[in-house]
Amino acid sequence: MRNKPKLSNLKYFKPVTVIIIILMLVLGLQLSPAVAQSNQSAPVAIDGIKIFEVNNTIDKKAKDRAYIINNILQDAVNSKNIPEIKVEKGDNIAKILVGDNQQFTITSKDVVSGESPNEQAKKWADDIREKINRARKERSEEFISRTLIASFMIVALTAALHWVLGRVWSIFERNVSPLIHSEESSEQNQQQSSLNILLKATLFLTRTALWISISLYITNLFPLTRQWSYDIAAIIRDSLTSPIFKDFSITNILVLIGLFLGLIVVAGAVTNILRSRILRLLRISRGAQEVIAIVFKYTLIGIGSVVLLQIFGVDLSSLAILASALGVGIGFGFQDIAKNFGSGLVLLFERPIQPGDFIEVGKYMGTVETIGARSVTIRTLDRVSIIVPNSRFLEDEVINWSHHNPISRIHIPVGVSYSADVKIVKKALLEAGKNHPEVISVPQPQVLFTGFGDSSLDFELLVWIDAPSHQVSIKSDLCFRIEATLKQYHIEIPFPQRDLHLRTGELPVKLSAEVEQAILRQQNGHRA
Repeated sequence: MRNKPKLSNLKYFKPVTVIIIILMLVLGLQLSPAVAQSNQSAPVAIDGIKIFEVNNTIDKKAKDRAYIINNILQDAVNSKNIPEIKVEKGDNIAKILVGDNQQFTITSKDVVSGESPNEQAKKWADDIREKINRARKERSEEFISRTLIASFMIVALTAALHWVLGRVWSIFERNVSPLIHSEESSEQNQQQSSLNILLKATLFLTRTALWISISLYITNLFPLTRQWSYDIAAIIRDSLTSPIFKDFSITNILVLIGLFLGLIVVAGAVTNILRSRILRLLRISRGAQEVIAIVFKYTLIGIGSVVLLQIFGVDLSSLAILASALGVGIGFGFQDIAKNFGSGLVLLFERPIQPGDFIEVGKYMGTVETIGARSVTIRTLDRVSIIVPNSRFLEDEVINWSHHNPISRIHIPVGVSYSADVKIVKKALLEAGKNHPEVISVPQPQVLFTGFGDSSLDFELLVWIDAPSHQVSIKSDLCFRIEATLKQYHIEIPFPQRDLHLRTGELPVKLSAEVEQAILRQQNGHRA
C-alpha cells in the first residue's frame, strides 16, 4: 500500500505558509475602512468613521489640525448633553462651532473644487451632527448587548463555515487527484506532494481570509475597537504599500513570489498530465517520455517566469547583473551543484541509464526510479531509495543490466566429488537450469568444466535471464534445484580434505618419559 505523502514532511510548506499569512494580512487590510494618511491632508474621524479631510495651512500642518478637530469631536461625543453644531460664515474662511466653547476653521484649501468655505462648512456640520448622534447611540447598553450577541452568532457561523470549507476541499482533492496522478510516472510522489501543497495552501488562504474578514467586521461594530482598527490598519497599509525597491512595494514582491510558487506547482501538474495522458499513448520508451516531460516542465517554468516579470514591469536587461553574480557564485560556491546539473543534462539526452533500468554503481544495485536535475534515485532490492549525485554516473563505472537489451547471463559455480562422473554432473546441472521458469531457452544453458580444485571437480552453470532485477532470487532458486538434482543422481558435494604425512616410520608414535609421566598424573587426578 502506497503511503500518502504528509504535508508536515514537506520542507517547503513552512515558508509557503508564512508568505500566505502575510498576503492574507494585506488582503484583510484592504477590507478595512481605513485610508492611508498623506503628507498634504489628514482625515477627521469619529470612532474610526471618516467624516472629511483637512489640508495644510500656512501656520499649521494637516496632521496637527486633524488632531485638534478629532479631540473636539470626541469631547462632544462623551459630553452629557448633545452639543449644538453651528456654522459661522465669513468671506474666505468659515467656522464650525461645537457647543459653547469649541470651534475650528474651514479654509479655502479644505473645500472641494467649485464650492466656497461656507458651503463646505454647512455640509460638514450636517455630517458631524449625524456622526455624533450615531456615536452616542453606539455607546448605549442596548446597542452593546445586541452587538455582542450578533458577534457571538457570527463567530459560530464562521466556525461552521470553516469546517465546511475543509470538507469541500477534501472532496475536491479526491476528485482532482485521479486526473493528474499516473501510476507509470516516475515523479508521482513529487506531483502528489505538489498537489497537496496547492490544495492545503488554498484552503489555508481561504480560511485565513474568512477569519480576517470576520474579525475586521466585528471590530468595526464597536466604537472603541473601530478606532484602534483604523489606526493600526492605516499604519500597516502605509508601510506595506510604500515602494521599497524602485516601484515595488512589499505587497508587490510577496504577490510575485506567490505567483512563482503557483507557476511551479501548475507546471508540475501539467507535465504529469502530459506524461500520463499523452506520451503514454505514443508508446515510446519510458526514458524518452522522461526527457520530453522534464524539458517541457522547465521550458514552461522559464517562459512563465519571463511573462510574470514582464507583467510586473521588471526590466529583464537589469537581470544581467544578477546573472553575472550568479556565475561568480557558481564558480566558487556551487561547483558541485553546477556539475551535477550538467551531468543530469547529459544523462537525459545521452541516456546511458533510463528510468526502469537495473543498474549497479559502486556498492549499490537497484532499479532507476527518477533522473532529476541534481541526482538519480535508485530503488534497491531491499526497497530502499538511494540518492546518487548525477556526476557519479559519468565519473565512475556503471553496470547497466538493462541497457538496450535486458537479456543477461548469470554464473553459478558448483563443485563435486572426484568420484563423480562428469557427464552425469553436466546432465544434472543442465536439467536444473532448464527447468527454471525464469530461465530463457534461447540462448540455451551451458555447463563449463572450469578446473580441478583441491577437494572437488569445479563446474560452472551459465543461464540466461531477461529480468535482471530478479537475478538474486533466480540464483537462490537454481542453487536449491542443483542441490536436489545432485542428490537425485547420488553425486556428492565434497568438503575440504587434507592428507597428513608422517616423517617417522614407527607406529604408534613413541612418547618421551616426561610426557608419559604427565599423562599418568592427569589420569590419576581424574580418578581421585
